[in-house]
Amino acid sequence: MDITPAKYGTGDATYQALGGDEGLRHLVDEFYNVMEKLPEAQNILKMHPQDLKLSRDKLYCFLSGWMGGPRLYAEKYGTIIIPRAHKHLTVGESDRDMWLKCMATALVKLSYPEEFREYLMTQLAVPAERIRKVASES
Repeated sequence: MDITPAKYGTGDATYQALGGDEGLRHLVDEFYNVMEKLPEAQNILKMHPQDLKLSRDKLYCFLSGWMGGPRLYAEKYGTIIIPRAHKHLTVGESDRDMWLKCMATALVKLSYPEEFREYLMTQLAVPAERIRKVASES
């Protein structure tokens, strides 16, 4: 019997490909580190509280369940509809693209394989665009 590992997006395959809990923590930390360091990311950084501890935790908890891992966000913060949670912000195309750039840069810095990075960025572009659309309607 040939057992093929699950492709990304099936069960917890994405979460496992990221390295589980430890990999996810590294990704979220690196994502915010990149955002803090890139001068061109200052607009999206300003959308966050000055102390990023809660923002880091919420992103970590959300991505855990979104990637097929433990549903930490619901357990800790309750239900979330990502676009609605960001409706109070003004998010333009450049903001959306910068958020995605910060995430892509973090994935490269953490040396994830190109195939995985491309998959994940394609998936993350969907909620990023939904957030932009909802935020631009307000």
